[in-house]
Amino acid sequence: MAYPIPLVGFVAASGTGKTTLLRRVVPLLVGEGLRIGYLKHAHHGFDLDSPGKDSYEVREAGAVQTLIASDQRWALQARQAVMGRDPDLGEMLRRFDASALDLVLVEGFKHAVYPKIEVYRSVLGHPPLYPDDTAILAVAADGPLPGGAPPRYLPIDEPQVVAEFVLQCLRQGRLDGPTRDTGTPRRDPRAGA
Repeated sequence: MAYPIPLVGFVAASGTGKTTLLRRVVPLLVGEGLRIGYLKHAHHGFDLDSPGKDSYEVREAGAVQTLIASDQRWALQARQAVMGRDPDLGEMLRRFDASALDLVLVEGFKHAVYPKIEVYRSVLGHPPLYPDDTAILAVAADGPLPGGAPPRYLPIDEPQVVAEFVLQCLRQGRLDGPTRDTGTPRRDPRAGA
């Protein structure tokens, strides 16, 4: 399965601070000229719409895809073909417009095989993922790790270090993933639009 866009995931147990770290890293990557996409794995049902809204009512009447658009943004909601099955990472990545992005930051999908950064907080006491997952390139942590030396240690409270690591990996082609379709040359974000 080919991933159409370079990607890096941020994986950890729920409540570890993945989103907080991403909120701090994204502006730094955008400041370097990267066009960023974001894919979040939601563990529970969620809805972008609400009862009483036209789009909600039409969707509930049976529409399998609902596109809501305004002068500022648009969102496409589609019903999963098979309910109750975890979404496939590759399938979700193909939904992005690869021509408009340089990198997709993924939050979650920790069991999929793709380049990842583990977010680890020792106070939570969860076992680290990196000893058993060779796709983890680095661990952003708040102190010593119980699983031995990680592939690369990144201080979680220094988002600029995390962003620089992501940029370095992107430049080296390490975020293309093991099965990335490399048929289309990637735009150099520093070259301008």
